Order: sequence, then C-alpha cells, then structure tokens
Amino acid sequence: MPFPFRQVHLDFHTSPFVPDVGASFDPDQFAQTLRRAHVNSINLFAKCHHGHLYTNTSRPERHPSLPRDLDLLGRQIEACHRVGIKTPVYISVQCDEYAANTHPEWIAREPDGRPVGAGPLAPGWQILDMSSPYQDYLVEQTEEILGAYGPVDGLWFDMCWNQPSSSRYAQAAMDKAGLDPERPEDRDRFALQLARDYMRRLHRLTQEHSPGALVFFNCRPFAYLPEEIDCFEQIEIEALPTGGWGYMYFPKNVRLVRSCGKPYLGMTARFHKSWADFGGLKPYAALEYETRQMVAHGAQCCIGDQLHPRGVLDPAAYDLIGRVYAGIQEREPWLEGAKPVTQIAVFQGTATASPAISGVDEGVTRLLTQLKHQFDFVHADGAWEGYELVILPDQVQVDGALAQRLEAYVDRGGKVLATGTSGLACDATELALPLLGVKPEGMSAFTATYLRFGEAVADGVPATDHVFYDRGARVTPLEGTRVLAQVVEPYFQRSWRHFSSHQQTPADQVSPYAAATLRGPVACIPLPVFSAYGKHGNIPIRLLVRNVLNLLLPKPLLRVTAPTSTEATLTRQEGRTIAHLLQYCPERRADGIDIVEDIVPLQDVPLSLRMSREPSRAYLAPCGEPLKVEFECGYATVRVPEVNGHAMVVFED
Repeated sequence: MPFPFRQVHLDFHTSPFVPDVGASFDPDQFAQTLRRAHVNSINLFAKCHHGHLYTNTSRPERHPSLPRDLDLLGRQIEACHRVGIKTPVYISVQCDEYAANTHPEWIAREPDGRPVGAGPLAPGWQILDMSSPYQDYLVEQTEEILGAYGPVDGLWFDMCWNQPSSSRYAQAAMDKAGLDPERPEDRDRFALQLARDYMRRLHRLTQEHSPGALVFFNCRPFAYLPEEIDCFEQIEIEALPTGGWGYMYFPKNVRLVRSCGKPYLGMTARFHKSWADFGGLKPYAALEYETRQMVAHGAQCCIGDQLHPRGVLDPAAYDLIGRVYAGIQEREPWLEGAKPVTQIAVFQGTATASPAISGVDEGVTRLLTQLKHQFDFVHADGAWEGYELVILPDQVQVDGALAQRLEAYVDRGGKVLATGTSGLACDATELALPLLGVKPEGMSAFTATYLRFGEAVADGVPATDHVFYDRGARVTPLEGTRVLAQVVEPYFQRSWRHFSSHQQTPADQVSPYAAATLRGPVACIPLPVFSAYGKHGNIPIRLLVRNVLNLLLPKPLLRVTAPTSTEATLTRQEGRTIAHLLQYCPERRADGIDIVEDIVPLQDVPLSLRMSREPSRAYLAPCGEPLKVEFECGYATVRVPEVNGHAMVVFED
C-alpha cells in the first residue's frame, strides 16, 4: 500500500456532555473539504480518550448523543474512499474515561494505591491498566471495528507508553512472571513487556483481519524501535513545535527513526498551541516550515486537527492546510522514494530504563545542523560501518566488543570523533578505546575551565582563552598524539570558601591537559561539548568541533555559504540528488512558544555538492529554472538565486 505524503490526524475526543455529536455532518462536504485541501489520507476516530465509540455498534460505549441512525465513522470512510483518500482508524488505548468510570478496578495504581492519572476533581485522563481485563475489553472493541469496516487502511493506536502499575492484576501477573512488585525496576520491566505483548496481540489481530493494513502504536520511545519494529508498518514522529515538543524534537528524532527501514512521517498540527486548541491557527509560514522540514529529511507529512463535535471541518483550518499541502503536492516528483544521503553516524547515548534521545543529542543536532553536515543517529550495536565518520558524543560507554569494531572500522578507512568521557571510563580513570591515544587522568577538579585553541583549529576563533562552562575529563597525549587545543585552568574552584567576582574564576595557567587531540583518523575532545552547546550555545564550542571535523572530513558532502540558521539536507532518487535549503527562523515571542510568522528570503547562495563526476544539469524544483554548474575538484557548484523559505536544488547524473 503506497504511503501517502499529505495526511491529517483528525482528533475527536468528545465529552459525553456534548449534546449534538454529528448533528451537522455532511459526508460529501466532509470529503470535498479534504480533497480541496490536497489531503490524501486522514486518521478517523473509532474510539476516543473519553472511551466513546463513533461506530454503528450496540455496545454501551457508543457516544450517547450520536444519533442512532448515524454511523459517523462508516460514513466518513465511505465519503473519503469515494474521492481517493485513505482512512486509517484511530483507537485510544490506555486513556478510556468510560471504562475507568464503569470499572474503576481497571485503573492503573501507584505503589501507594492512588489511581494513575487525573484525580476525582481534575479535568483530565485516568489511565487504564493493560494487565487488567481492560485489555480483553479493548481487543473486543478492535475486533468489532475490524469486522465492521474491514479491510481497513490501517489502525492507529494511541497512548501506548509503558505504564507501571501496582494494581491487584499487575501484582498477580508480576508474581507469576517471577518479578517483585515491590521493586521499581521490576515494575518498569513488567510494564515494558506488557506493552510489547499487547502490541503484538493487536498487530496480529489487525493483520489477520486486514492483511497489509498500516499499524502504528503512538507514544513508544524511539530507542525501543529495534526490538519493536515488527509491530509497526510505519513510524510517526508526533512533534507539535508550539505544543510542548519544540522545534528541535522532529529533526533530532527523525535522524534515528529513518534508519529503521520503515516508512516514516512527521506530525505537526494546525493549532497555535497544542491539541484541542479550538480557534487556534498557526501562521502559514510556521506550517510551511514544519512540513518542508519533514520532506527535506525524506519523511511524509501529517497535520493534526480536531473535528468540531457537530462534525463540520473548520474552513479556515483547511484553507491553511490546503495552501501548505498544495506546495507539497507540487514537489512530490522530487520527494517520492527519496532517501536521505548522510556522511556521519552519531551514536545514541546508552539506553536507560526510560530511553529517549537526550540533551546530548539535541546539542549534536543543533551544532551539526548549523555546520551543514549530513548525519544520522545510530545504535552502537547497529550497522554504522558504511559511514565516513562516527561520532561518540559525550558519554558513550565503550566495551571490548565495541572497541574492536571501532578499531576494525578505522583500519578500513573510517574516522572517529569521541567527546566527553566517550571511550573512557565514566570517571575518566581508565581508557576503554585505545584508538584515542590519550592517558586518562580523572575528571577535572573545576566545574569551569578555559580552552586555548592551537593553530590547527584556530580558524575563525578570536585569539583569547574561551570559557567552557561544564566539567570535562583530564587527559594527556600519548606519544604520537597531536594536541590541537589545551585546557587552561582557573586559579581555584569557586565555592563559599573562596570566590572571585560574579561568575567563574578567571583563567590562570595552561595545564598539562589536552582539550582536543588528533591521532591519525581519530580525534578526542574530552569535554561534553555537545551537551554544553545544547545548554549554553557558546559559539567557540561550535568552532572547535567545526575545525576538528575539517581535519577529519576535509571533503564534506555539502558546502553551503549561508547563515547558521539555514538548514541543508540531501536526498537521493534514482538518477538525481536533491539539496534542500530551509531558511525559517522561529522566534521566542511568548513564554515557551517559538513562532514562525515571516519568511525572509536569502539571495545568491553558493552551494557545492560533492560528486564523483560532473552532473548533466542542475535546476531548481519545482519551477525547473536551470542553474549554471561549475565542476572542480570533485564538487559541483551552483549559485541559488533565492531561498524563499525552502529551495530544492536538483543535480542530475
């Protein structure tokens, strides 16, 4: 089944106190509104967080104000299919107010017995325990939906995180599994296994009834994908930038997700803030940026909306969505089947009990994006040997097996950059990766030190000692290791016993410790530069990493002379490579909300793509405007006349 590029996720969480559900629903108007907005797939609700069904069912969970003669889901599906729009079906999993209120014994419990989720006086969701009979109840609902509407285009299961519980059901199941309900780590372990078990059950059920249907479970940590990928036909990154996710969530997570071998998409929304922001519309420029960023990373698009209880789509919302999706549709010939082209693999940090891409990875994403490098996040035990350079950011633990893999990788021509304590023991007292060519001397005695750049990495760096705000590791070079930068230590550690002025103590003397080293194709920066850049945004940190990478990768895939705010990515279709340039600048205009309202064009942007031979031609897509190409030293260089938000530069073989 083809994976659509222009999707909508249509929320419909509707209280039983709303009296007129579906009262104004017109199936033809519904479908034509979507069609005019260039939508080709929409997630439609069978069951919402309130626990109500919008189907032709005799079950008591059917929404109480939905007219008995209105099969809302069925008529939505029929109308959409008539105009060629796919209709995956949405089912809420761990949020079900009807079930929680009618069967309070099914609610997940904290260790002290309190119910998980909203309390009795709070307007919010109660959380169900999947080890209780609720799981069978959910499966019965799903079977009925599949039987009534199958074969379905897909099922979209929501609210599927690992939920520890101390209910009597969970205690009995944990005891049977040999786990101790009193141990938090055992409760977490059981919650993980329980989630995987019910996901496999629902996935198997779906495929038995609707072979080939798309299946997705939302709210799963992306670090779990290698173990859970068989339950997914596609991977979706829910990331409403103004709804709490921010503008870094999608670009950092997509670089991990896209290596899993399944179709993937980004999900934003039309809301000014977050879900159910009725009456809230974001600026066109913001929604254009969010969707163009998705396709620039090889992803499909999904825009979230919420249907009014009466069943009428908001005309203004679909004018906005339609304008955005018209631009996506126009570009699809250069998007279909396009795969990201990357040069650098960045190891994701060691997984914990609650795995997630960390602040380290956000710093990596910010820094390498500003440098225009092409990179993916990878798992250390995954396949990364095909990349030209591997980065071990800040805190990657290296065991003997990984050290051997890295040594073999370097022997075959690979390059390595390790930062922070990566390749060292956690306390920097031992060397785990001999390739680094340094002697660990423990962690610094100072929470803040200074960097003195050597000549080899001084390009563009003001000639002074630059503060590094976080504690690093102390290392000294072994014979044959080149020192690129040195650590300058302060007079003393700031404390209540002695301090100087308002902030960190001034620099005193150059220490014997290296701030950056190079040993053949292996560089070491024994400072947590990526997490520090994510926290502080201190430009000399970026310059240090940039200049070290210039030594390791003198021929990057892409060179773009543009502001650091310009994002540059590469994708590849058969016979051509597409360079995407994005120039949108989110501004902090309100507390916790970054807004994109204005698109300020860039003019005359030089761009050089590394190629094995001169391209047959280069042009801008979708307009087809030809570009003059100069080919020299393995680079095809063009000048992009204008980047008006998003430019696509196509190089044909």
